[in-house]
Amino acid sequence: MRTWCTLFCFALAFVAKAQENNFWQVLAEVGFEKRKDPAGYTLDVPIFSSTLKSWNGKKVRLKGFVIPAGEVGDPKKFMLSSLPFNVCYFCGAAGPETIVQVESTERVAFSSRPIVLEGTLVLNDKDPDYHMYLLKSARVVTNL
Repeated sequence: MRTWCTLFCFALAFVAKAQENNFWQVLAEVGFEKRKDPAGYTLDVPIFSSTLKSWNGKKVRLKGFVIPAGEVGDPKKFMLSSLPFNVCYFCGAAGPETIVQVESTERVAFSSRPIVLEGTLVLNDKDPDYHMYLLKSARVVTNL
């Protein structure tokens, strides 16, 4: 009995770690609903899965590619994409669930190589001035 319990607990830990390392799959658990804002404009509002909601406010790790936000001009604020720059969401090749708005605690330089960030996930379905996924207090964990 003890061996089975030990193996079960190890398997749960492995699954949790694997989910953390490929968190983009969890971020893909989102749908959209058309709603009108107070000014009468139609918006696509994200509808987050229960699994995704359970991660709101928790630390996550994401491996991705830096997409600079030119209009901000701040190396601590940028987008992180699951895809390289040439096929990211802004180029029309992917959906909005493949990017996260990042507010970093450190300067992060643009590179064509992927990086790993750790930060607090914040889900946003209320403020259209921000992306639906924010990674706050992010820091670089690994440069690959």
